[in-house]
Amino acid sequence: MPGPLKIAVLIGSLRKESFTRKIARQMIKLAPSSLSCTIVEIGDLPLYNEDSEADPPAAWKAFRAALAGVDAILFATPEYNRSIPGGLKNAIDVGSRPYGKSVFDGKAGAVVSVSPGAIGGLGANVAVRNALVFLNVPTLQQPEAYIGNVKDLLDDKGEVKAEATRAFLVKFMAAFADWTALVARRGA
Repeated sequence: MPGPLKIAVLIGSLRKESFTRKIARQMIKLAPSSLSCTIVEIGDLPLYNEDSEADPPAAWKAFRAALAGVDAILFATPEYNRSIPGGLKNAIDVGSRPYGKSVFDGKAGAVVSVSPGAIGGLGANVAVRNALVFLNVPTLQQPEAYIGNVKDLLDDKGEVKAEATRAFLVKFMAAFADWTALVARRGA
């Protein structure tokens, strides 16, 4: 019997104790045992510049290798100015290049956006989804995950304190597990 599906978790906020990172950690904790989730850090990736492809930076190589071996990617993002944070956009650019060698191609994906505001990072969620369409990342459509008013949902240790939120995250991760298994079977 095969082992758990491997999931890379990309966190768009670079702050160590960001709300987005706290929600991502909770999602990993609440994931079904059929998923093995690992955070792949993006903060040290040099900005993408095609001129550097002749001798790619070691951080690019390590990032691409980390994503090459996974079945799916969970994108957890805050919203900056109604769009994707620069660090996450850079990670998407680094992973999608060089042209024709994208580490994202055909892998299952899911997006969760997090915001202290009421609309839950809708702009960032949609912006990530737009990029994933181009990158051929079959993305979980339902349930959608826009986590608004996040500061009211977590306790001082970063744990989800609202039972309805915990139940939603469990449901989301179960749906993502099913989606990842379906996409992996199609690709096999």
